[in-house]
Amino acid sequence: MTVLVVEHDPSVADLIRLYLSREGYHPHPVTDPASAAAVARRLRPDAVVLDLTTGVHREVAEAARPAVIVSVVPPGMTPPAGHTVPRPFSPRALLATLGRALRGHQAEPPPPDDVLHAGDVVLDPRTRTVTVAGAPKAVTAVEFELLAFLMRNPGRVFGREQLLAAVWGSAESAGVRTVDVHIAQLRAKLGARSPLRTVRGVGYAADL
Repeated sequence: MTVLVVEHDPSVADLIRLYLSREGYHPHPVTDPASAAAVARRLRPDAVVLDLTTGVHREVAEAARPAVIVSVVPPGMTPPAGHTVPRPFSPRALLATLGRALRGHQAEPPPPDDVLHAGDVVLDPRTRTVTVAGAPKAVTAVEFELLAFLMRNPGRVFGREQLLAAVWGSAESAGVRTVDVHIAQLRAKLGARSPLRTVRGVGYAADL
């Protein structure tokens, strides 16, 4: 499951990312509150761990709907309704709360057109699978999100920094060469039917 982590303290965000990864989640930390809602909208996470001191609870909740929200509440702040963890918190308490929230969450089925097509390439966000001419392809969580983002915006060219912000959560969390590496890996896995296109000096696009 994909978990968006909105946390103002980079060291805490990294700690949460580490513990979530150990439990098999796919965490995407965001330390810039201004970009949190946009990332939630693009990522469509299964859950959000949201630091209330960032002041973007309403925006992220609306953008991430129907994802589960686990709010990290500092002392003296009134928590919103739903699943909360008081700050300071232990990673185990956070994981326990997140697990309970996900188990009790009844997600709405996505609409049929949520399945994305680009020629023989089919990406299904519901099952998080990618197939080429009916044959399943093993892609990593980041490769899946990168391909999904480009296929949701067919024909539009995105620069490397735009893709870093959209998929990795921050243009500062990885170097721009990271995008090139993941694009190359996707092309190798998708083969000749890959919809990915390079625009020299600009970035990448997916043609449907």
